[in-house]
Amino acid sequence: MKHFTDLRSYLNALEDLGDLVTISREVDGDMETAAITRRSYEVRARAPLFTNIRGAREGQRILGAPAAMSSRKDLPFARIALSLGLPADSSGYQIVDALADAAVREPIAPVVVSRGPCQDNVLMGPAATLDSFPIPIVHMQDGGRYANTWGVLIVRTPDGSWTNWSIARVMKIDGKRMTALVPNGQHIGQIWNQWAAIGKPMPYALVQGAEPGIPYVAGMPLPDSAHEAHFLGALVGEPIELVQALTVDLQVPATAEVVIEGHVSTERDALEGPFGEAAGYQPVGSSPQPTFHVYTITHRDDPIWPLVAEGRPPDEYHTVTCVGAASQCLVRLRAAGLPVSRVWAPMEAAGMWLVVTVPPNWRDLVEPGTSSEQLATWVGQTLFYDKAGLYFPQIYLLDDDIDATNLAELTWAIATRVHPVDGRVHLDSAVLPLFVSHTEAEHERGWGPRTVLDGLLPPIGERLGHTSFAASYPRELQQRVVENWV
Repeated sequence: MKHFTDLRSYLNALEDLGDLVTISREVDGDMETAAITRRSYEVRARAPLFTNIRGAREGQRILGAPAAMSSRKDLPFARIALSLGLPADSSGYQIVDALADAAVREPIAPVVVSRGPCQDNVLMGPAATLDSFPIPIVHMQDGGRYANTWGVLIVRTPDGSWTNWSIARVMKIDGKRMTALVPNGQHIGQIWNQWAAIGKPMPYALVQGAEPGIPYVAGMPLPDSAHEAHFLGALVGEPIELVQALTVDLQVPATAEVVIEGHVSTERDALEGPFGEAAGYQPVGSSPQPTFHVYTITHRDDPIWPLVAEGRPPDEYHTVTCVGAASQCLVRLRAAGLPVSRVWAPMEAAGMWLVVTVPPNWRDLVEPGTSSEQLATWVGQTLFYDKAGLYFPQIYLLDDDIDATNLAELTWAIATRVHPVDGRVHLDSAVLPLFVSHTEAEHERGWGPRTVLDGLLPPIGERLGHTSFAASYPRELQQRVVENWV
């Protein structure tokens, strides 16, 4: 395990893998950096590092697709794995397991150091302006320039009991003001509501270019009151280094590229959006959100500003939410005593599907007489009312002879094992804004249907065998074919 303690050492590792490309020709920060980044997702290209951005100060850089799927076909999850301190050749299941294991280990609290490179340059007063940085237009239909697509917002409850790290989209209003999507149900919304209730502006720090595990963990659906810094420490096996912010009572990652400090208004007094979202659609309209006032900006020499151009999968929303939420669902299912083998959320489904697999002898591991429909109901009741499971309107329950990380294999299993009508457990739960398939009425009341689709096979002995290379030929013949042909 290699814990990359800053973004720059992580980029060196990507370069060593051939998964990073430096773009030194001049590019326009207004959409061109985002267009190249979006294209890189769709063709699985190397992560682009832009070093010559029109209008930006010399040395300022933008990093696109920081935690997307890798361009290396033999190492598809390399950027995710390296971000989390795991080997580059880790499989999707191995990453989910590592995150699930970290969730039940003893948390490791961060340490506060006296100084960090994030404060090598300090901008205060009129000099602390967002206009000093190449903040891009991401999609041409967006409501403005988005100052945050892969940075981390750090806030704390008024009583100091809970410090939350999260990713929220943040739109630039002008050089001294931003506005962010702060939903009431999200952790940042819960904390902001506490500050607004006592009539005090909420201190915040917006961190760009932190060590790669920080934005990844900040984007995961950890439980209420969880401390992301402690979880990441447990994952990498050592404390994360923080430094005291200069003008707000918060600690920030010591090696971050840029840190913006300020306070958030107590009212929803600005309009945010629209912004092209992770389900792959471009919303219309804006919503009232709080104003983030900028007081101080600190940054490293030649700072790197990360960029995620959200859209059709897979991009960072999917590599974080799908993998991260799958790991938390695995934790919940294990805690509930379900006989679960694996959990996976296919990124190609934009985070709308979750696949839960069980071992062939699952009937021996539950109460005698438990039907597959009852097991499916148990899965739905465990996940559809939990933060981790809220992302998924559809759950597929399958046997673990299927590798759900293989989309072709998963498609075959769903098509051949899920009954067209029967075997569907319907439960009502919260409807999220990203659920474009739900009706307007369901979105208005925030409540609507979800489904567990039961694709479990009959008991052992009643099943059909596979007709595949692995299942239809002797092991010796398979080996000879692999060695001599393909």
